Amino acid sequence: MELAMVEQAGVVGAGGAGFPTHVKLNTKAEILLINAAECEPLLAVDQQLIIRNTKRFVATVNKVARYLGAKQKIVAIKKKHKEAVAALQKTKCQVHLLDNFYPAGDEQVTVLEATGRTVPEGGIPLEVGVVVLNVETVLNIADALEGIPVTQTTLTVTGEVARPLTGTFPIGITASEVIDYCGGATTADYALIDGGPAMGKLMDKTDPITKTTKALLVLPKDHPQIQLRQMPLRAILRQAASACCQCQLCTELCPRYLLGHSIDPARIMRAMAHGTADTSGLTSAMLCSECGVCDLFACPMGLSPRRVNQELKAEFARRGLKNPHREEAQPRASRSGRKVPTGRLVSRLALARYDRPAPWEDVSLSPLEVTIRLKQHIGKPAQPVVEVGEQVQRGQLIAKADGLGANVHASIDGKVQSVDSAIVIRAAR
Repeated sequence: MELAMVEQAGVVGAGGAGFPTHVKLNTKAEILLINAAECEPLLAVDQQLIIRNTKRFVATVNKVARYLGAKQKIVAIKKKHKEAVAALQKTKCQVHLLDNFYPAGDEQVTVLEATGRTVPEGGIPLEVGVVVLNVETVLNIADALEGIPVTQTTLTVTGEVARPLTGTFPIGITASEVIDYCGGATTADYALIDGGPAMGKLMDKTDPITKTTKALLVLPKDHPQIQLRQMPLRAILRQAASACCQCQLCTELCPRYLLGHSIDPARIMRAMAHGTADTSGLTSAMLCSECGVCDLFACPMGLSPRRVNQELKAEFARRGLKNPHREEAQPRASRSGRKVPTGRLVSRLALARYDRPAPWEDVSLSPLEVTIRLKQHIGKPAQPVVEVGEQVQRGQLIAKADGLGANVHASIDGKVQSVDSAIVIRAAR
């Protein structure tokens, strides 16, 4: 395997923050772990990709494992995905079957479940000899090794849409174009979540999809999950001061706390709600994975420790403060009985009506224009290598990585219309 080809193709983690894959693979590891848990409710990307690309997927896993010097290759997948599991088992691939709980796909949770190793506080899986990739990233590596760059992304479209589906779309088209392709929204006044219902962020209809877009969830604007994301931090703190009953459930059910990390959301909420000016004792917020178990499932009062942690993390980042928590962790004895069942989470999120199949569809779409962001990954934005008026072809390099980052390529043939924080390309007609 040639790592330079992965770098040239602009492969990043196809979900989450989009860590550049060539950087992650520039190491040695004992275990290569493929995270196929897809723990977010309603999503169907990983299982569909495995079913349709089993041999290519497994062959690429083997190539990556050899490159890393990994003695073990494990695919962690929920046992409920029976068709995908059966396809993997036919290849004699080592499969670890996960129960249907949330967040089984949290990287550190998956490492513990599949390998028995616990990542230290503030650490990464490599510290316990593990490299983690997701399914689409592996298939993007397969493309890269054939000289094919990342120009599209696979996502599930569900919620208030006429035709829920899972398919592959060109990077840079707008969310509204994707929804129109799925037959349009079934409610006039809707809002969008980019990603799953637990960790996804609000997005505008005109926002472009990127390398890390894994789902578009269409919901009525008055849906509780939309309202929660729109609530100002000031209101969240006011509610915490008046309504927090000190039940400790946000801490007792926190997946990172259950891994043995020293995060204590209940204590953080208490301190922030009552106006403490000194945030130095609240650095355990940096250990928050932002999974949302605290506000979506645990808190009986509808409060949001996650939002408080997000604000604290942002404040610490502004101060240039790095995570001081580096202790070894030991999973708590109560962990096995406190995993959140996905079915109960779906009901709690008021999403049961949308818990339906989003079958695979081979997408045929020729967009008139794409807006391709220069930053679709952790690190620095890519630097443009094209100018306004230049004709480009699909797959052509249009922005080059600068330090920690990833290359960006055109997703259609056309002419460059503008170059700013994104490159706009209009299709040749």
